[in-house]
Amino acid sequence: MEIGKRIAALRETKGWTTNRLANQCGLSQSFLRSVELGEKGISVESLSLLCDALGVSLKQFFDQPSGQDTEREALLRQVDRLTPIQRQALSVFLGTLLGER
Repeated sequence: MEIGKRIAALRETKGWTTNRLANQCGLSQSFLRSVELGEKGISVESLSLLCDALGVSLKQFFDQPSGQDTEREALLRQVDRLTPIQRQALSVFLGTLLGER
């Protein structure tokens, strides 16, 4: 597992910029970006701060979900951010896409 890529993936599923995540956990944006790109390593303490900000435990961070599970979770998080009208429109679209309407 590449830790930086995992951090970036979790951050992106929340719809956060590196700046927002850095501010949430008290790390510099440049440091966080370097970690995400694999240019720098990260201490357990800093990783713990990131996990807290992202709402995951260290165990969850290191669990290797399948790509499909990660994709599904990301989609569900996006749906959770939709308004009721947007959800209805999405439902109609998906029904059409799947040939159910």
